[in-house]
Amino acid sequence: MSEPSIVDTPAQAAALELPPLLVREPLAAFLDARGLGSGPLDASPIGDGHSNVTYLIRRDGAELVLRRPPRGPLPPSAHDVLREAQLLEAIAPTAARTPAVLATCAEEAVIGAPFYVMAKVEGDVLVHEVPAALDPPTQRARVGEQLVDALAEVHAVDWRACGLEGYGKPTGYLERQLRRFGGLWEHNRTRELPTLTRVSEWLAAHRPESGPATIVHGDYRLGNVMFEPAAPARLAAIFDWELATIGDPLADVGYLTATWAQPGDEDAGTVFALGAVTMQPGFPAREQLIARYEEVAGRSMRDVRWYQALALWKAAIFLEGSYRRLLAGTTDDPFFALLDTGVPKLAERAWDVARGASE
Repeated sequence: MSEPSIVDTPAQAAALELPPLLVREPLAAFLDARGLGSGPLDASPIGDGHSNVTYLIRRDGAELVLRRPPRGPLPPSAHDVLREAQLLEAIAPTAARTPAVLATCAEEAVIGAPFYVMAKVEGDVLVHEVPAALDPPTQRARVGEQLVDALAEVHAVDWRACGLEGYGKPTGYLERQLRRFGGLWEHNRTRELPTLTRVSEWLAAHRPESGPATIVHGDYRLGNVMFEPAAPARLAAIFDWELATIGDPLADVGYLTATWAQPGDEDAGTVFALGAVTMQPGFPAREQLIARYEEVAGRSMRDVRWYQALALWKAAIFLEGSYRRLLAGTTDDPFFALLDTGVPKLAERAWDVARGASE
């Protein structure tokens, strides 16, 4: 894809076959009107996300982070960044560790899509390497503990008191997940995957009863949080709330642990294990994360295997949508090329977990 993703003017954007992701001049005017810096702006992509798009915006007097949807085609109701911003604003006064939302924009005429702007948080995302201050084994262990503790804080938020009564339905979450992602598979799929069908049937047949509903992040993993740059390790902020809702908190624990790489996973074959720092000594094992959550949050993890299989099944379906975008030519993200084999391997991993081949 040779066309630019960032242009200066709406006229330049209109001349492109594929719409850009940012248009500098109207964005600068939007920020000017809200007192968020001044003058020309520089924009650069940040993070390892492959769904909603995140940019670091620099201009005189401000360093900001902008979130917007990717280019289409997009599944119905997916990539709703304004819904994401609504949640962040609602839980800002609580103990949940979130970035501050500074402005939202529903008007697509500004950059070509809705977006929101948040304050930049200083720190490190531990995707491919660990900064020296957090690299000793004791600090690596603390990283895992902080990851679990911050999740428990989210699950402890009184979402009704935050005004999120209509944000999601507090009952029937797991049934809706199975129904929604089953429908999303019909929309996203580019091929037949019999293993995924077997997992779908197993999940429906073994669905557990949910406890009291909480906020659910929906994509909670090490790559979606930031740590402060100095020891002792402390999680500074949780990002990428695109899939958040009200539902069963154990879905987050299942996803965190199902996508957590540990020694021995090199041949597990999932896209989550690629270059994962958590295979290094000192990082807790999945069972330790589960035990920590059970202790801190006071919830039984008896059915964790079901939630792990659900997480991998959902990830396979969601990433098939990304693979569909690659085949449609609307993205050149090199990560998506891995999904030709990565999605089937995720389905196989989900089936292994469902059958008890892994914790």
